[in-house]
Amino acid sequence: MLIARYESEQEAGYGIVTDEKVFEYIGDPFDPQSARQGELIGTLDEVRLLAPVMPGKILAIGKNYAAHAAEFGGDVPAEPLVFMKPPSAVINPGDEIEILPEMGRVDYEAELVVVIGRRGRFVKVENALDHVLGYTCANDVTERDYQKADGQWTRAKGFDTFCPLGPWINTDLDPFDVVVSLRLNGEVKQSASTANMVFDVPHLIAHLSRVMTLEPGDIIMTGTPEGVGRITPGDEVEVEVEGIGVLKNHVVLRQA
Repeated sequence: MLIARYESEQEAGYGIVTDEKVFEYIGDPFDPQSARQGELIGTLDEVRLLAPVMPGKILAIGKNYAAHAAEFGGDVPAEPLVFMKPPSAVINPGDEIEILPEMGRVDYEAELVVVIGRRGRFVKVENALDHVLGYTCANDVTERDYQKADGQWTRAKGFDTFCPLGPWINTDLDPFDVVVSLRLNGEVKQSASTANMVFDVPHLIAHLSRVMTLEPGDIIMTGTPEGVGRITPGDEVEVEVEGIGVLKNHVVLRQA
């Protein structure tokens, strides 16, 4: 099932995406087994999609692909390298990524995202996927100069608009071997399988749930493959995860 959020007549709702159309989602979005498909809302060309979830926590993993760690001169960590982005960084499919005039190098980072569907603490690896609602796409936008200067990543990755998310959640995806890719102005810049992750999805869930309780709607950004690079105003950025879809955003200069 593909679960989306949409805006219709200034109200947000959940929908089911089927055959390029959005239908009303009837039921608890975190319990797809009980869901029913309602009336047609419109085609994907007619409906404004929102970020498919508004997360309580955005947990993110650094250096989870060995080739990406190497391209920045780093080693693969012995355990998952965890950081957080604020929920205020989330933007919808089609929204603009804003670069401020004082910023230096701003990079794209394509990622597979885990959407938590069931509360869990001290989750076992073998049971971890029972806590997953599904998967979506994200762009972990990062200001590199601030990341280097600060010695930690909160400011560099926490700006408003620095977490494009969508276009929807696939509840049936197998996360162990799907291609994560990114196109910048139509040119492929990143393309690698999640099979290359240092720590796979169940291990990430188990590790994070020993630190903090995972709640329905929380998301885990699982790291980016090699090929990250700079974005500038005027660029079009497309993140695609095999089996999910394409998340497209444009980059603009924002005068504060």
